[in-house]
Amino acid sequence: MFWLNFKRIIRSGFVNFWRSGIVSLSAILVMVVTLFIISSVIFGGALLDHTLEELKDRVDVNVNISTNVIEDDVLALKTQIENLPEVAQVEYVSSEEALERYKERHADDQKILAALDELEENPLGAVLNIKAKDTSQYESIQLFLEQNYPEGQTDSIIENVNYARKEAAINSLNLIINTGEKFGTLLTAIFVILSVIITLNTIRLAMYISRDEIKVMNLVGANHSYISGPFIVTGCIYGIVSAIFVLILLYPITFYIGPQIAPIFFDLNLFSYYVSNFGQLFLILFVAGIVIGAISSLLAVNRYLKKRK
Repeated sequence: MFWLNFKRIIRSGFVNFWRSGIVSLSAILVMVVTLFIISSVIFGGALLDHTLEELKDRVDVNVNISTNVIEDDVLALKTQIENLPEVAQVEYVSSEEALERYKERHADDQKILAALDELEENPLGAVLNIKAKDTSQYESIQLFLEQNYPEGQTDSIIENVNYARKEAAINSLNLIINTGEKFGTLLTAIFVILSVIITLNTIRLAMYISRDEIKVMNLVGANHSYISGPFIVTGCIYGIVSAIFVLILLYPITFYIGPQIAPIFFDLNLFSYYVSNFGQLFLILFVAGIVIGAISSLLAVNRYLKKRK
């Protein structure tokens, strides 16, 4: 008996979907917009994450070593810093390599190059470039260096640390990361709620069209699940069809704009991301579509049946 009722509910759901052509089209269009917004948030999140990861990879703290410090002491300091739990990587740049990099950065300034050539000794010391595991951890690394190797003292092996000059940029990056995550979540939630409300009213219209059938089912003693089941199935169909449309639309859109915006976002091509993550996008959009359609239908059915009591 259960299996027979289940098949009838599924069949009735498909019948409602095809019979209410304009209503179904309206609901699908609304859900297409919502699922497209959700997919846009996913793509935007991918672009933001990739960009922020690239920016974080370019953020570091430079520890300039005094010129009179021997290499063994510098390497010992490097090992000590690497053992800190906040540190992801420490790059050692010898004084000779630091001088070469300095010359490359000022290759167009002949006065600086001439002044360096006149010096008998290398004026630059070694450098330790420190990358933290998270941008919020640079402050604790700076605190460790201040407590153990204070700058400016005659016996300190550290000449200076450039954290103070980069602190504003690091804090701004942390703010962008937190704001981006919150904004994406909020935007998705808003559009999901709007979609549920609009789809709910669309389902109520479909139920109004089928009001005579509902009256007959009530008269013959049909239970709540038997009456509401076909409309919930119809809502799920709205979600499935909408997800298919969105996935089809995303192909040409990402194919066109992917190469256009890749240079802006550190060479992340949205089309490549779409192809490589198609399975995950497919699952997210289908589940989101079915859940939105089912919840909207369930709410609409409950409100309609309560008003009839």
